[in-house]
Amino acid sequence: MASRVNIVRVEHLDNPAMFNDKFKLEITFEVFEHLPHDLEWELVYVGSGTSREYDQVLDSALVGPIPEGRHKFVFDADHPNIAKIPTDDIVGVSVLLLRCKYNEQEFINMGWFVANEYTDEELKENPPAQPQVDKVEDWFIAKKV
Repeated sequence: MASRVNIVRVEHLDNPAMFNDKFKLEITFEVFEHLPHDLEWELVYVGSGTSREYDQVLDSALVGPIPEGRHKFVFDADHPNIAKIPTDDIVGVSVLLLRCKYNEQEFINMGWFVANEYTDEELKENPPAQPQVDKVEDWFIAKKV
């Protein structure tokens, strides 16, 4: 499948954004032959590096059927449910994954490191025991290797 679909570009709109804002990704991809079935796109937030049980599927979208050519769409998804993230993992570095499937077979799995940091210097130096997410900003800092 990867030879029939190529990701040209993924642009993170509204980067940086506040923690509670939606993720917005503009995805540009090429299809080298007509795909009669949907591509299933999925956005996943990794809630903790210690266990996959904290991963959250933020949204999924079906796109198709797709004619040959270059295509673009904006994929927006709500931010993760804070109650499902361990308190120690809310502020710091996380990962956002973009996956794509065709006929139930995953052929794209790419991701980005996301830095979740306080906007207030005092909170950076003296972080509270319970994170104040209304004062946390996230940045896409690098494509995951």
